[in-house]
Parts: sequence; C-alpha cells; structure tokens
Amino acid sequence: MNSPIIRVQNLSKVVPDSLGELVILKDIDFELQAQETAAIVGASGSGKSTLLSIMAGLDRPSRGTVFLEGTDLFQMDEDQRAHLRAQRIGFVFQSFQLLGHLNALENVMLPLELMGKPNPKRAAQEMLARVGLENRLAHFPKVLSGGEQQRVALARAFVVQPALLLADEPTGSLDHATGARILSLMLELNEELGTTLVLVTHDNALANQLGRRLELVAGRLVSA
Repeated sequence: MNSPIIRVQNLSKVVPDSLGELVILKDIDFELQAQETAAIVGASGSGKSTLLSIMAGLDRPSRGTVFLEGTDLFQMDEDQRAHLRAQRIGFVFQSFQLLGHLNALENVMLPLELMGKPNPKRAAQEMLARVGLENRLAHFPKVLSGGEQQRVALARAFVVQPALLLADEPTGSLDHATGARILSLMLELNEELGTTLVLVTHDNALANQLGRRLELVAGRLVSA
C-alpha cells in the first residue's frame, strides 16, 4: 500500500477550564490515502473543528501528532508549517473567507502569487471556468450569490493543486440545492486533481456521499 497522505497518530487535545481540564479530543488515530474522501461527523462540541484545525497545523495537540506526506507537522516551527500549508493544503469554509476588496479572479490568483507561481492569471481563469464562473471574473464578493462565492472559494482552494483539502461545513450557509451542487463540484475536483478531501459536516446525507465516515463522540473516534 502507498504511504498515507495524512496520518493522525495518538492525538489528544486538553484545555484548562473552570473545573480543571476539558478533554476536547482523546486518542485519535486514522490515516487517509491519496484521493480518499472522508466526512468528520458528530454533535456540536464533539471536537470536529478542533480536529480539522490540528490536521492543518493551525492548532497544536496536547499529545500525539499529525504526519502530512510523511512530515511531522509538530516537529516544524510555525513558519515552516505556514509554508507547508500554502504549498500542500487547501481550505474551504462555511463563511467563504473571500477578500472583499478583491474580485473573483484576484481572490483565486492570490495564493498562486504568494507562492511565486508562473502565469497565475491564466491558472486562476482556467479554474474559475472549471467551476462555471468564467463570466464572473471581475465581480466582487458582495455582488455574488452564496453559491457563487463558495465556487470562488473552491477555485481558490483547488488552484494550487493541494495534496489535502480541508473543508469546515462548506455547505452550511447554503440552501439544500446549492449545497448539493457545491458538494458535487468538490467531489469532481477531488477526483480530477487527486486531492484527498476531508470535510466537517452536520449533514448525514452529505456525509454519506463521501468514502469514509469519521464519527466523533465526546472527543473520541467511534467509527472510521
């Protein structure tokens, strides 16, 4: 078997609270191969978003670690992790996180420009066309619908061709039909580009369309 794209090993997260300690995650272990798709599901407060944040190296675990393509994220300093994120991890959020002063094309070009990639405009145009927004290149986020904004966000995430794409409730602020279209597009791009997709969701119907189901209950992984 090929080496996993991401391996979460013996991961726990504990924070202090008024009663002593609050266990957010405990003894989480799993791995995902290239092109796999997985949904992280569970009730509110079960640790889903914290797990996603640690997988990205944005938050530190209390114990355990995460390997991305064989590299231990927590043996790196923050600058090294930030560089790795920019090169190998894409993000999609419920609130889109587009920059309001940039148009659709500029939002998608930005990560390519920060990486020093050649021809960022052409790559961004091609990716926006792939998500059906070739006629919205000059539009700013405030004049785009929620579904269009999320498609810009998808284009921005996938344009760098990340090894791993992490999505936190990416359809949560969209109506059901628009959310279904966004998920379908994510899965198409996942297959085309070979990206491993991990998605946090409360929606069981959405989760059932992904290849793996990682269910958290009170911070513990009960199914993988």
